[in-house]
Amino acid sequence: MENRIDIQQLEPNAYKAMFALENYLQNTQLSKTHLELIKIRASQINGCAFCINMHTSDALKQGETTQRIFLLNAWKETELFTEQEKIILAITEEITLISQNGLSDNTYKQAEKLFNENYIAQIIMAVVTINAWNRIAISTNKTIV
Repeated sequence: MENRIDIQQLEPNAYKAMFALENYLQNTQLSKTHLELIKIRASQINGCAFCINMHTSDALKQGETTQRIFLLNAWKETELFTEQEKIILAITEEITLISQNGLSDNTYKQAEKLFNENYIAQIIMAVVTINAWNRIAISTNKTIV
């Protein structure tokens, strides 16, 4: 893969802004499990090997099981994920694939039954943030070292 620009070096203020979102996410009510599931699933959909590698490693360090990570792209066909996790994964997929239909009313209403408005806002911000990171990593050919 051909080397491309290093945005962090060329435009450090842009990265500072992105890291501000990351810092925000680390200080929300989102559980570490929920946050890593969002990051891994969005990265799978977007095909971001760099981010998949980073976030599966982080999830394993936090105690996530390999079985759940292996089956994450087939979460609808397994009972390994809780009802809350399934709604979070549905939100992640619908926002990541926003050009298809966006976040559906059905998924949003299910989320309202399980989470308060702040938690829903935090889930949405987590999905938006990892999608931005995926686009940066893919566009700049960020590679796994």
